[in-house]
Amino acid sequence: MYGLKRGLFISFEGIDGCGKTTQIELLKDYLIEKKYEIIVTLEPGGCDIGKKLREILLFNKSFVSDTAEMFLYLADRAQHVEEVILKNINEGRIVLCDRCIDSTVAYQGYGRKGNIEQINLLNKIAMNGIKPDLTILFDVDIKIAQKRVGNIKDRMEKENIEFHKRVREGYLELAKENPERIKVINSNQEIEKVFFDLREIISKVI
Repeated sequence: MYGLKRGLFISFEGIDGCGKTTQIELLKDYLIEKKYEIIVTLEPGGCDIGKKLREILLFNKSFVSDTAEMFLYLADRAQHVEEVILKNINEGRIVLCDRCIDSTVAYQGYGRKGNIEQINLLNKIAMNGIKPDLTILFDVDIKIAQKRVGNIKDRMEKENIEFHKRVREGYLELAKENPERIKVINSNQEIEKVFFDLREIISKVI
């Protein structure tokens, strides 16, 4: 492994069906070939407690209030940071995280029309003083994303089109506000072209 005194923390964002999970796997294989030590994780569900919270958040059939939903995501994040993310970046690994702070702002803030200022404050607490070094936002047309998701959907994927439009708009607004950290990739393209664009961005930080 190439010697990294401190690892890198890279998060991947986008609406459901943007293709980020596929791209994370491609990037993992690419970086392993380059002899980097890689950890792939996700939110919610990147640790033992998080797996239980993921089940509640995405597959629970009973009512979950918007406020409770927000705090469950934040609880998952706080545990995930302590148990997985901090440990691995401090040991020099590259952490590839499927969703992180921006998801909560986009989904619970813009999508659910929550208080974004409060969410930003709570995100800072949950992150324990760190944030992603780089965030890749895979932007995709809503109709294309819906086709990619298919018929079997989790609780968030089942939300209406207007909800997902607000989430997408939220992500793009975040990218405008954080141009140094958040890099946008057109995910309407073929998988190979998206991955080419991803490699181009990653090559500038590794």
